Amino acid sequence: FRRLTLAKLLTGYLAMRQGLSMIGLTNVAGHAQTVRPLLAPMSEAAAAKSIGDLAPAQRQRVLAMSAATDNVGLFFGEDVFLAFGGVLLIQGFLAQNGHVFEPLQIALWALPTAIAAFAIHALRLSLFQRRLRREHAAAAAAAATEATRAAD
Repeated sequence: FRRLTLAKLLTGYLAMRQGLSMIGLTNVAGHAQTVRPLLAPMSEAAAAKSIGDLAPAQRQRVLAMSAATDNVGLFFGEDVFLAFGGVLLIQGFLAQNGHVFEPLQIALWALPTAIAAFAIHALRLSLFQRRLRREHAAAAAAAATEATRAAD
């Protein structure tokens, strides 16, 4: 776990959450079971280890990104599950309008969207981590400049 960064941690959780949702296990993880007691503290620790001490606003953004990662994984993963209510609703609506599809056909069409959502959110996580690093470096530089001015 020495090389675990915030982006790697949350991307791994996103893969797990989306994969479990795709096979119908939507209640295995979630905000109350996993994010608040486990993922959020781990995210804070990973960010602090790889970036440095977080400002209160940065800490809140890390917690929000942890919750957002769970939401993205669940939302886009569950559409691929055959017995998900949304898939069956789409099937019923299309059947009423003369388009007969099996749930598997509808679920397979959700797969490219799930893959795109994973890639986009993983990119967002990487950019988020990079932004936190830049903010931390700028704050450190400002503090050093202020210390130099105070010493003069």
